Amino acid sequence: MSPASTGASTVVAAAPSAPVVDSRMAPGGPGYRRMSFALFLAGVATFALLYSTQALLPLISGEFGVAASEASWTVAAATGGLALFVLPMSALSERFGRRTVMTASLAVAVTVGLLVPFAPSLTALVVLRAVQGAALAGLPASATAYLAEEVTPKALVTAIGLFVAGNSVGGMSGRVITGWVAQEWGWRVAVGVIGAIAVACAVAFRALLPAPKHFVTGSLRPRVLARTVRDHLADPLLRRLYAIGALFMTVFGGVYTVIGYRLTEAPFGLPQGIVGSIFLVYLVGTVSASTSGRLVGRLGRRGALYAAGGTTATGLLLSLADSLPLVLVGLVLITGGFFAGHAAASSAVSKTATRGRAQASALYQSAYYIGSSVGSSVGAMAFHAGGWSGTVTVGLLAVLGVVTITVFGTRAARVAARREPVAA
Repeated sequence: MSPASTGASTVVAAAPSAPVVDSRMAPGGPGYRRMSFALFLAGVATFALLYSTQALLPLISGEFGVAASEASWTVAAATGGLALFVLPMSALSERFGRRTVMTASLAVAVTVGLLVPFAPSLTALVVLRAVQGAALAGLPASATAYLAEEVTPKALVTAIGLFVAGNSVGGMSGRVITGWVAQEWGWRVAVGVIGAIAVACAVAFRALLPAPKHFVTGSLRPRVLARTVRDHLADPLLRRLYAIGALFMTVFGGVYTVIGYRLTEAPFGLPQGIVGSIFLVYLVGTVSASTSGRLVGRLGRRGALYAAGGTTATGLLLSLADSLPLVLVGLVLITGGFFAGHAAASSAVSKTATRGRAQASALYQSAYYIGSSVGSSVGAMAFHAGGWSGTVTVGLLAVLGVVTITVFGTRAARVAARREPVAA
């Protein structure tokens, strides 16, 4: 009998609402492995190209008859070009898409990389390296923005850590390969080999990277871009993270620009191939970057930064010894501390910025590579003036800056927590 015939009221049960499914990529989900490997290869190509001349500086100095401070411009020009162009490139990625800009950046950079071996003079080499750095600028900010949009928040730190791990593998393999190749055939053949490897990485990257599903086209209007940048720079946390990235990279840039000169001179007197192999310690960076998510989960962001700074400082002090084993242990600690700190800071930028992520990441990358340029140049000048201890002093001052900024951030967070206990 129907409800109407009995006089009973009809009650329609509301259908339960369907759970919201997050379609972004996560570990074990579709596309995550392809995406991780594609960006890993992009990181390899970026750092291999960006620092392709760093292990070869003594040979470049010898061919062109210049000092370490002049030869170091082949590194500083590349990182400086990237620092200057990363923000404009990030704006292009807001309009044309992350994958498109990353692909174009790699294509131009690898093309220039194939021209670098034919540079007729130091000036020409520096110019080509500056162009190469500018071309690579589209990759770092676009990559982190891509990950922030396409990966679940819980997996973001790990995903960025894998990209940074690709950077460490690229930096390591580029230096090791160039060291041994240059010992037999010279620095020009060595950088040509790196260019060819980067071409292979670029092709595989484009074939593997999944098309973005959550990208929303932004504006290219200068006024909108300027307002977004101004808002990011007005955020105290973002400013601190930018400064921390720059200071960590000042240490790293200075140490690895100068270490080749130190190890080829007395009391070590190592051949070029062995000096290049020293960069195998980058494997430590691969591990520390890829596990940075667990470190942040255990210690918190500020705790991870304290640990990274302390590890880096300890490594700098150990590297002062005239003992090759102690120098190697020092480099291991410097590398592990740097990559852990960089991964923690860069992932915090992506989490902090709720809009204009490409610009937020671009500002971090700009500060980061400015730190690399400053570290390369100042570290080389300090080495020329005071030997390895001069370079170490520059590094320790930069680490002190990281710790000071982090302490200030800790105090600011405590004050904010007392004022707004619910929000904290």
